[in-house]
Amino acid sequence: MKVVLFSVLALVAAPSLVWAEDLTVKFREVDDPKAVYATVETVDTVAAPARIEGTIATLSVKEGDAVEAGQEIALIGDEKLALQLKSLEAQILAQKAQSSRAYADLKRAKELISSSSISKSEMDRVQATATSAANGLKALEAQRGVIEQQMADGIVRAPSIGRVLQVPVTVGTVVMPGQAVAMVAVESYLLRLRVPERHASLLKIGGKVRVDGSEMGAESVTDAEISLIYPGIENGMVTVDATAPGIGTFYVGKRLRVWVPTTKRSAILVPEKFVTTRSGIDYVHLKSADGVYEVPVQRGQTDAAGQTGEIEILSGVRDGDVLMAP
Repeated sequence: MKVVLFSVLALVAAPSLVWAEDLTVKFREVDDPKAVYATVETVDTVAAPARIEGTIATLSVKEGDAVEAGQEIALIGDEKLALQLKSLEAQILAQKAQSSRAYADLKRAKELISSSSISKSEMDRVQATATSAANGLKALEAQRGVIEQQMADGIVRAPSIGRVLQVPVTVGTVVMPGQAVAMVAVESYLLRLRVPERHASLLKIGGKVRVDGSEMGAESVTDAEISLIYPGIENGMVTVDATAPGIGTFYVGKRLRVWVPTTKRSAILVPEKFVTTRSGIDYVHLKSADGVYEVPVQRGQTDAAGQTGEIEILSGVRDGDVLMAP
């Protein structure tokens, strides 16, 4: 009795409307995509290493900060370098005084040798002393330059433009040369997904996969382009890399839902304007020999074929039916 009552209620004659157009229902071949999850990954992750031994004096970044190439990340201080520099400064002052005295002796020796007041050997000795003092001053100044460069190397800079992923040190941490002060994700991101091997043959470099737009803050589906298909199979899965605009604003490691093409199937697709919803039930206007009737239908996913504005109808109409749009 309930089935008969439902059938009577379902086939209610539509009110008098002006019909804008009609549509003959036909099965169409559409993609039957498979939903998988992709992870936002970085193309490269590089370390910002310490170049000298010392203690972290200042730390200018934290996890998540965007950095430019060459931007200062941290400053490493080494008290030994400061003491060595102070010692060298004192030695340079002493060597300058010694060099000045040696050149003054050389000047007097040149005046005396012209009058044959000193011997040639004495002149050579004074000349050698002045040259040695000058060279000693140059050596000390070179050592000072080395110390100053080592102190300058205490500035840790970002190796490239990108985003800071990890900062494994804090102010006061003792670091050694080569130790990573920060890990920087280079500003180039991709989606890495794992696809069952039975579907791998349907993928190709340059092909498209569909990314859930809601996951990316968009109202519609976004296409991502396959950039790399790894040749190895692990646990029955193939790893695929794809690129899409806007994924650089996500956290590295965030999972996004994507659809990859698999097989084809037959489906009924109709434009949204042919479907009306009332009291939570979807209806279409079905044309028959007796008139136009409202028929309840079960809708599937919107945009099943990747064509905006179409709805898949799972039940309620058949191939060859004629639908009317008001």
